[in-house]
Amino acid sequence: MADHNSPAAAAKLPVEGKRNILITSALPYVNNVPHLGNIIGCVLSADVFARYCRMRGYNCIYICGTDEYGTATETKAMEENCSPNEICDKYHAIHKEVYEWFNISFDEFGRTSSPQQTEICHAIFKKLLLNNWLSENTMQQLFCDKCQRFLADRFVEGNCPTPGCNYDSARGDQCEKCGKLLNPTELLDPRCKVCQNTPHIRETNHLFLELPLLEDKLEDYIKSMSVAGGWSQNAIQATHAWLREGLKPRCITRDLKWGVPVPHEKFKDKVFYVWFDAPIGYISITSCYTTEWEKWWKNPENVELYQFMGKDNVPFHTVMFPSTLLGTGENWTLMKTISVTEYLNYEAGKFSKSKGVGVFGNDAKHTNIPVEVWRYYLLTNRPEVSDTLFTWADLQAKLNSELLSNLGNFINRVLSFITKEPGSGYGSIIPEAQGAESHSSTKALGDKVGSYVEQYIEAMEKVKLKQGLKIAMSISSEGNAYLQESQFWKLYKEDRSSCSVVIKTSVGLVYLLACLLEPFMPSFSLGVLAQLNLPLEIQVSLSDEKCEVERAKRPWEILPAGHKIGTPAPLFKELKNEEVEFFREKFAGSQADRIAKAEVEVNKNADKLKETKISGTS
Repeated sequence: MADHNSPAAAAKLPVEGKRNILITSALPYVNNVPHLGNIIGCVLSADVFARYCRMRGYNCIYICGTDEYGTATETKAMEENCSPNEICDKYHAIHKEVYEWFNISFDEFGRTSSPQQTEICHAIFKKLLLNNWLSENTMQQLFCDKCQRFLADRFVEGNCPTPGCNYDSARGDQCEKCGKLLNPTELLDPRCKVCQNTPHIRETNHLFLELPLLEDKLEDYIKSMSVAGGWSQNAIQATHAWLREGLKPRCITRDLKWGVPVPHEKFKDKVFYVWFDAPIGYISITSCYTTEWEKWWKNPENVELYQFMGKDNVPFHTVMFPSTLLGTGENWTLMKTISVTEYLNYEAGKFSKSKGVGVFGNDAKHTNIPVEVWRYYLLTNRPEVSDTLFTWADLQAKLNSELLSNLGNFINRVLSFITKEPGSGYGSIIPEAQGAESHSSTKALGDKVGSYVEQYIEAMEKVKLKQGLKIAMSISSEGNAYLQESQFWKLYKEDRSSCSVVIKTSVGLVYLLACLLEPFMPSFSLGVLAQLNLPLEIQVSLSDEKCEVERAKRPWEILPAGHKIGTPAPLFKELKNEEVEFFREKFAGSQADRIAKAEVEVNKNADKLKETKISGTS
């Protein structure tokens, strides 16, 4: 399985006559460590779809990177007493490491602070200016006398003005509690996030994207593509909510230093609003991947664009970004399919980056729970149509019953039996399966499995990832039932040829499961291939061209007789009650609470050590 982010790998370009798919996931913001909710909401979901596309033989690339400009970076830099650039370097490295551990197979993982980002932003801006889609206007903005600066969205906090919400820590751009998009001047009892003083309103000049003038073009795009691309219901609802309210001119500049500078004499002391420049990051990161990036981004006839994100990002991708591209008058590849997740909540409350609540990417690594278990749990729990809940007890239940007792048990039973010495097994050699077609229970299993594979493909094509995973796991359940009903251990002594049919069919299912589950648990698939003694550098494949989907109906034909398998070993380990209690306790409260608790423990131990030394020397 190739490293898709390897510098040695040649850049892929669209191929005439093939299905060319460009995949992006929301660019994670670079001011903190990603938590599990962030990971399932964008990069992991997109990774599953990218791996599925490769397995099907489609020509696809997966582009992502860190979103580095804007107020949140400046705020974090102030908190950590360093420059925005240093913050970006630090957190880009952390994000990269977390995603590498999670086996996210980007073709390119870049950054929005690149020179390419500035170049492409400027080119798009100049086209919008030329086509008269931009206007200048004075706007009221909060100014802090103490800090002597206009306060951009995230430098302001206050009470949410939305009736019934009253959240007292709403940001100037959005309320984290009710999700409502805001302007800083709408906040009740606003305060400067830096010095806590009350700011006052002053006028400042800015540039606006005239969304109302682009509304007809945008609505035509939404009407056609939301149907053709099968947009998820939550994406359609969020988009129509914006359209119903009536589009308003959207400010695209900010009084900040950290961002893409505006190439306009009157606004040279300002930068672009991060939500104007961040989606352009998909394009600029692709340009870092290949200088021929336009073959992906200006080729709507031959390229399908799939985008993955959490629900709070929807309007920026279905209204703002397409409007920006439509306004240039160029032939851009616009998003075909958007896959949106709701929120993954943690135990009794919400995951929160700002408050440090929940399990974070680097925490998962340090639990020693294998990555394939984390991926499986997050994907079975993917919040596709409503919020879902992460609990340690549920993680334990799914690992022990679904992965260990169902999937792992099936594979281990089959492979362990094959490796038994002749006289009680097959001496590690896959047997012949003569007469499999006329073996009624085997033929019935083949028909059922073939039907499951077709359903799996249908679900995955529609980006119903949770359903795809459930269907794949059903094949493992069918395999277990088939083994049990056949009583293969008796058949071996009483009807060797029937036993061989059962075992060759079952080992075919083992390989099929490695294929179907590779998008979800790539390290699990590698483990299965190793135990089957199949070359690890091959790509698992389920392509129509090679008739592999059709062959799934005849699992006894999947692997050749005479092939010598490797050494079987348990693929999953039980998670015990005491471990669950330990993790629940360890990850209670916020990261700050946990750090404080750890410091108390360190100080206690240091005091004990001092006492020991003193009493030892007296």
